[in-house]
Amino acid sequence: MRRSKRHLSPGVSVELDWFGELGEAQLTLFSATSGELEASFGMLGVTLNEAITLYRAGSLALAFEESNLVSGLCRRFCQSLGNVLRSLGEHSQAYKTSPSVAALESADYRSSYGIHTALTNSLWSAAVYSQPKRFLSKVKTLVAMVNHIGGEVCASAELLASSGATTDPEPYWLTMTEGYWDLNTCLRETSVLLKCFLRVLPEDQLPEFRDNIAERKTRKAYQG
Repeated sequence: MRRSKRHLSPGVSVELDWFGELGEAQLTLFSATSGELEASFGMLGVTLNEAITLYRAGSLALAFEESNLVSGLCRRFCQSLGNVLRSLGEHSQAYKTSPSVAALESADYRSSYGIHTALTNSLWSAAVYSQPKRFLSKVKTLVAMVNHIGGEVCASAELLASSGATTDPEPYWLTMTEGYWDLNTCLRETSVLLKCFLRVLPEDQLPEFRDNIAERKTRKAYQG
């Protein structure tokens, strides 16, 4: 007789793990980590929307000034998101952790880089049987995406802040809006990875993983 889906062990299905329960300590870490990322991304979204609204209203000087804030907020968010992903990758590689994982979907991205990179990850994942390797590959792919896409958003915002009045700004606003969309997708994918990871993480490894995240956060704050 086949087992009911609800009795399947953690690590078998992304869907079941995403809707599955976490232990109290795991839930506390998940809520705190995802909450900080959501707050950081929310600030970026509000500021970018304000900059675009000012630009569309003809307040160019204010819009270009606001875009400078976008760059700083984007850089901060990407550092935080990248740190969580690196902690996931480092721990998974060290302990051969095997969370459930699904390949990236190119339809979820808007920039040409995001679409191409997601498609590459999807094709690679289809050819690899090892679940731990597919998990690590997805983590590394998301780190690369966050670095590249976040860098493009920051560069475009900084260019508008310094030279917006002397250049055609439309391509840079497009890069920023597409980048924002793709970073949002990266955030959602990271949340799913983290939840699936915590579902299979042994209780005795939780303190080490939690300390890894905290150490990266402290290091980032120290470096500014």
